[in-house]
Amino acid sequence: MKKLAVLLLAFIIFPTIACNRGQEQQQAQGPRVAMVFKTLNNPFFIDMQKGAEEAAQRLNVNVTVQAAERELDVEKQMQIIENLIQTKVDAICVTPSGSREIVPAIAKANAAGIPVLIVDTRLDETAVQEAGVDYATFIGSDNYEGGRVAGQHLIELMQGHAKIVILEGIPGHETGDARLQGFRDAIKNAPGMQVVASQPANWERDQGFNVCQNLLQAHPDFNALFACNDMMALGAMEAIAAAGKSGQITIVGFDAIADARQAIVAGTLAASVAQFPTEMGRLAVENAVKLLDGETLPKFTPVKIELIKRDNAAL
Repeated sequence: MKKLAVLLLAFIIFPTIACNRGQEQQQAQGPRVAMVFKTLNNPFFIDMQKGAEEAAQRLNVNVTVQAAERELDVEKQMQIIENLIQTKVDAICVTPSGSREIVPAIAKANAAGIPVLIVDTRLDETAVQEAGVDYATFIGSDNYEGGRVAGQHLIELMQGHAKIVILEGIPGHETGDARLQGFRDAIKNAPGMQVVASQPANWERDQGFNVCQNLLQAHPDFNALFACNDMMALGAMEAIAAAGKSGQITIVGFDAIADARQAIVAGTLAASVAQFPTEMGRLAVENAVKLLDGETLPKFTPVKIELIKRDNAAL
């Protein structure tokens, strides 16, 4: 009886192992696409990874995901790209940690004949032209428009009168610069909306906390805050709570990550601009496959944005 049970178990397990091995061999025959993110310490890029992996499984693509530990570590990102070039991947999708700084690494991919797709953060076009660099498409949101939407909503929330502090991303970083410019352009026609301070917090939650804590000391009367991403907004929210000022300062963020949506539902965050990173990851892999199949891609592949408030914040 015991021998019979063992034999039955073997018959059950063997087809499963054979099936899995066959899937691995089939997957290995597909194109090798690398996704190089700024970091995986941010839920935004984790969602982007999910979208990329879903598309890769559906399209029989071998996808490799790599990232530096911190968003501002452009040197590490360049090293990752150079290593991927050496392994001869078929295509590279990258979210640049530096819009200018990353261009030499893209040039090396060009020289190796490896197509590059840019995701989420645009390259600096002047640097691209000066270096003679080519990329297939940019997949991402209109960050300027997102900043403008955030600014317009804050005007409405504050009825046109506020003392505002801004938490910027990494200085010179296209994504943050575009959001910041869109926000400033939105509020410049509302004279009652006064920016009392604008400082970088480098996209990070702990820096958002520290910078906001300092700004609460330097400008104790500010009553509105715009953060160029939700990680900084959440850090600022914690600093405001620690100062006993929850409910006294209106906060608007950007990205609409899960923690931010929960804070919007709870009423501690007023709003955030959603970018749909899962869609970006999916489009990156899908467009890489199209490119490798000989299709020509448009220079800009847009991803929608949406203002997230309490009435539409639930996941």
